[in-house]
Amino acid sequence: MIRLGTPAVSGSSPTATKLRCVTTTVLLDAGVVSRCRRRVHLEHDPAMRDAPRGAPDPTAELRKADATAHRRAVADQLAARFGDRWHEIPTGPELRAAEREAATVEALRAGRDFIWAPQLPRDQATSRRGAIDLLVRTAGGYVPVLVVRHKTIDPGSGARTSVLTDLAEVGGSPDPKHKVRPQPRDQLRLAHTRRLLQAGGFADERHALAGVVGLEGDIVVWHDLEAPTWPGGRTALAEYDSRFADRVAVATAAATGAHPLAEPSRIVECRSCPWWQVCEAALLDARDVSLVVRGEDAGMLRAAGVTTVDELALVDPGDRDLPPLVGMPLDDAVGLARAWLADLTVVRRTVSVGVPRADVEVDVDMESFGDAGAYLWGALLSGADVGEPHGYRAFVSWEPLPTDDEARSFAEFWQWLSGIRRAAAERGLTFRAYCYNELAENRWLLASVKRFGQYPGMPSRREVLNFIESDQWFDLFGSVREYFLCSHGKGLKTIAPVAGFKWRDPEAGGENSMRWYRDAVGLDGGVPELPQRKRLLEYNEDDVRATFALRAWMTSPAVMEIPYVGDI
Repeated sequence: MIRLGTPAVSGSSPTATKLRCVTTTVLLDAGVVSRCRRRVHLEHDPAMRDAPRGAPDPTAELRKADATAHRRAVADQLAARFGDRWHEIPTGPELRAAEREAATVEALRAGRDFIWAPQLPRDQATSRRGAIDLLVRTAGGYVPVLVVRHKTIDPGSGARTSVLTDLAEVGGSPDPKHKVRPQPRDQLRLAHTRRLLQAGGFADERHALAGVVGLEGDIVVWHDLEAPTWPGGRTALAEYDSRFADRVAVATAAATGAHPLAEPSRIVECRSCPWWQVCEAALLDARDVSLVVRGEDAGMLRAAGVTTVDELALVDPGDRDLPPLVGMPLDDAVGLARAWLADLTVVRRTVSVGVPRADVEVDVDMESFGDAGAYLWGALLSGADVGEPHGYRAFVSWEPLPTDDEARSFAEFWQWLSGIRRAAAERGLTFRAYCYNELAENRWLLASVKRFGQYPGMPSRREVLNFIESDQWFDLFGSVREYFLCSHGKGLKTIAPVAGFKWRDPEAGGENSMRWYRDAVGLDGGVPELPQRKRLLEYNEDDVRATFALRAWMTSPAVMEIPYVGDI
């Protein structure tokens, strides 16, 4: 454990000296090491300066706002704890980065114990710039601490932690109740800050400790950035150095007009990237293979000489010279390519299609607000008579999350659902409840019990697990994945229209619903907007009606009108 002491404020480390040997024309922050290489290129290509970009992702903007509020809450708690030992660097759009850097250097040289929101001095020689949430002074220098709004620990053992109010006890002690939840991006951001501290001569060179305060808000998890905890026995610093050197090369090539070191390729992050329309146009023009297979699979196919969708469509699925793909069987990839060329959203991957049905059916869809909770459980009852009116019902709380009223709405939903199941059984009728992609519903079914287990009417965890694990709970997403190849994705908003379903709201979608919820409950301090509540209820109702329509279509003769992949 390292305690507070006198900081080292002059000189430079051997690592910093070595890093200064590199000369580039770019300055990069910590985010580049976790960012798509092509995005790094586009951000530094002068020719792309005026290129059109997508609007900010609403969900991402909400997460940023929530993270900012979380950091502020942690900072206020620490400021109250440490008093005049706490020093905050001014922030705001009116302050230039150079002014914040100067204020940070002044605080570092003065040996302030806790420096909040520092803007570290940029290091032109190594192309680094950046800020961090907090710097903590030790006897040998400064240690970085990151404040994030996600979980950093799980039940178990092995983590090194300290309580937030003992932040000065850098390194903490072994925690018998918690293990580290892997968050690679956190460690890479801390590694970036350590390299900046080294470049300025402010790092504690006796160790490579760095801390993270997570969503829990009361625990600091300490990482040793020089421990061999990464794949292959690599350290976080080694992984960071490798990635950062690569991104410097990519950015420098873009900035200087050299041959690009990163070409466009579709990956998961593309869906929320502001540069997607730029990359999409290039990929469509090249008919790139990543339009139907993403990530590592696209790279493997290119390495094997299959670079376009057209070439993939001509591949013999039994060709042993091609590598096995990671994301899907090769014959599915070939089928997707053929569907894409035929402009087909969906093709059958099997001759027949089937979904188990029941006498009494309930479609379920849950609406949550990030990690704060699930505020709405919507259900559509159909099938045989069980003494309850058919149609849509909403179990909702309009108190801003987090709130104990969430327990009431969930308990009412569970009691209603259990009553339908009992009534069906008493009448000798079969029962099934359906959802689309059960991961979200299962998460909040179990989380609600865990958080509100003592609330009247709340089921036990075992009762919920018995339901989830039974054949009465059915995920239609699994059936879509089993029976269809979907050239434009498998989301409900993509697949249900093939079955003839249409949402009433032209802006219906998970991202927009997050914004509607903020307005519906007045989460930002405004007056709750009742029309947005109506909009959310209609959106949720349409979601459950969409799963009903999809299931009905999949068990009707109409599904056979979808082309079979073996026939295209």
